Amino acid sequence: MLFQRIILTLSFYTIGLFAYSQQKANIVVAANMKSAMDSIVSIYKATYPNDQIVVTYGSSGKFYEQIMNGAPFDVFFSADMNYPEKLIKNKKAITRVKLYAIGKIVLWSKNTNPNLKKIDLLTDPEIKKISIATPTTAPYGAKSVESMNYYKIYDKVKDKLVYGENIAQTAQFVAFGAADAGFIALSDALSPKMKKENGFYYLIPQESYSPLNQGCVILKHGYKNAVAKRFYEFISSKSAVDILTYFGYSQKN
Repeated sequence: MLFQRIILTLSFYTIGLFAYSQQKANIVVAANMKSAMDSIVSIYKATYPNDQIVVTYGSSGKFYEQIMNGAPFDVFFSADMNYPEKLIKNKKAITRVKLYAIGKIVLWSKNTNPNLKKIDLLTDPEIKKISIATPTTAPYGAKSVESMNYYKIYDKVKDKLVYGENIAQTAQFVAFGAADAGFIALSDALSPKMKKENGFYYLIPQESYSPLNQGCVILKHGYKNAVAKRFYEFISSKSAVDILTYFGYSQKN
């Protein structure tokens, strides 16, 4: 009888230990964050080795649509504040929208230094194609259009535009020669992968577009997920903020 109790106790302990070791959060993240978020997840795992973080990158607008249609994600890191706020209004998110980063856009080219002509480079006849993230679903793309309108060149160059599904794909277009210049995230320009391309970038003046405030929320699916809550809080830690700063993000306007 005593032996059976011991076996039963050990079985419950093993099941509990297995359940703890399998704690997981599915997070979806705006594509501009890939380099920074990969590093943040690595630091998080070193701090919480039993937590599993499954990350999917893409456009904020596409993630919004998927979440509205019931996709089982736990935390959403958007490239803006608008999509998370709409999720709250639609009762698909359970926390306030937390500002975790403020992004910046740059004009990047592999063969021409845009610091010489700045935004006017886009009107140069030698620039045949300009990559940009799809404005309707990617906040970075919308801000790029905003900037071109500010400088009154959008109508002059709109026929040159080639659209990436998200800002990361936009960076691939310009890095691999599918476009002569492109609007990409500063974080992508500072990533090891883009640095290897030996291109040039010009930081688009902040005055030409409204702030790229990026917000995150815990989603309804993550309501009782302790890992989701821990990671949502971890994004505000000094370790995470240091990584975000390294990749060109700020936390204040």
